[in-house]
Amino acid sequence: RLRARRIPALIEDAKDVLLKLYDADAEYSADVLEGIYDKLEAVSVRVLKSEVTDAEAGEVLSAIAREEDLNGRIRRNVMDTRRAVSFMMRSRLLGAEQFEEARQILRDIDSLDSHSTFLFDKINFLMNATVGFININQNKIIKIFSVASVALLPPTLIASIYGMNFKAIPELDWRYGYVYAIGLMIASVAAPFIFFRRKGWLR
Repeated sequence: RLRARRIPALIEDAKDVLLKLYDADAEYSADVLEGIYDKLEAVSVRVLKSEVTDAEAGEVLSAIAREEDLNGRIRRNVMDTRRAVSFMMRSRLLGAEQFEEARQILRDIDSLDSHSTFLFDKINFLMNATVGFININQNKIIKIFSVASVALLPPTLIASIYGMNFKAIPELDWRYGYVYAIGLMIASVAAPFIFFRRKGWLR
C-alpha cells in the first residue's frame, strides 16, 4: 500500500497488484533469510570457541533447530511464490512490462533458493560440529573412567594375593607386612596415574 501511494502510476490493474505482492513477498523472504544468517553467525561464534560445555551445546542445538525450521518454511514459501509467478507467465495474460517484472521476481527467487541452500549447509555444519563437541566431552569422561579402572587393577590384584588364606605366604608373620602391602597398593595406583598424566591422557 505504501508503495502504491508513493508511486500511483506503478499499479494499473489487478495483475500489477498481484505481482507487487509477490515482489514484496520475495523481499520479505530475503530479509528473513538475512536474519537467519545473522543468528547462525552468532551461533557459530559460540560453537567454534575453544571449549563448549554440554549445557551450551544444548542451547546451541535448540537455536540451530529453530533457524532450520524457519529456513524450511521460507523455502516452502518461496517455492509456492515461484509456482504462482510461473503460472501467471504461462497464462499469457501479462503485458510486456508485467512479464519482465515477473521474470525479475523469478530471478530474485532463484537467488533466494541458492541462499537458502547455503544456509541449510551452514546449519548442517554447525549441527555436526555441536554434536562432535558433545561426543568429545563424553569421550573425555569415558577416558577418565577407563584410566581409573586400569589404575585400580594392580592394587586389586595385590589385595587379592594378600587376602588369600594360605599359611605359606612369606609376609604372613612379618611385622611390617600390612604396611608393606598398603604401600605397594598405593605405589601401584600412583605409578599408572603418573604415567597417564605424562602421556596427557587425563586432560
